[in-house]
Amino acid sequence: MEPTVSGVGVLDKSVSVLVAVEQRPLSLAELVEATGLSRATAHRLAVALEVHGLVRRDDEGRFALGIRLVALGRAAAEAIPLASAAAGALEELRDATEESVQLYVRDGDRRVCIAALESPHGLRTIVPMGASLPIDKGSAGKLLSIADGERVPEWVQSVGEREAGVASVSAPVCDGDGRVLAAVSVSGPMERTSRKPGARYATDVIAAARRIERAAGLR
Repeated sequence: MEPTVSGVGVLDKSVSVLVAVEQRPLSLAELVEATGLSRATAHRLAVALEVHGLVRRDDEGRFALGIRLVALGRAAAEAIPLASAAAGALEELRDATEESVQLYVRDGDRRVCIAALESPHGLRTIVPMGASLPIDKGSAGKLLSIADGERVPEWVQSVGEREAGVASVSAPVCDGDGRVLAAVSVSGPMERTSRKPGARYATDVIAAARRIERAAGLR
């Protein structure tokens, strides 16, 4: 991340620290390499973010995302009307499929989970709310990558793309002009979903997407 993205240098550098530890905890040396900051600056900012609960240390002393971000992420998701509108549909989808369900929106070249419910099974897919995942892998990513004007399928499936042993089915949540705003997904271990999860879950996922559109006033 460039240090002058917003014109407020210290803020941009602090955000670069958060972005660097988004995927995994980093040692100070790794943090310096990832951000391009000097060792002293990287340490000073990471420690300051730690004071505010935005960064924490793991058992090995590495810097990781802080617990306070969980509450901030939840509050941000609840402020998104689409996430609130999806609550009933996601609960119905989880109960009908008995698998984990998620709602994703696009954020640049990533997709972000803005709502999620976990399967009641012990072996299940866990995608925490606020998780940022690649846009080029998984059924939800395929839908969110569709450009305006392209044909939007009713549903898409993926098998072992983002994570080995996991399959998913997603349906698009569209506005009145047919543009994809979000993707609602059901995901689980392939031993239950099979290698053709669309045959099992597509109907329920499509119904959930239509319910979300109605609840959000999109249709």
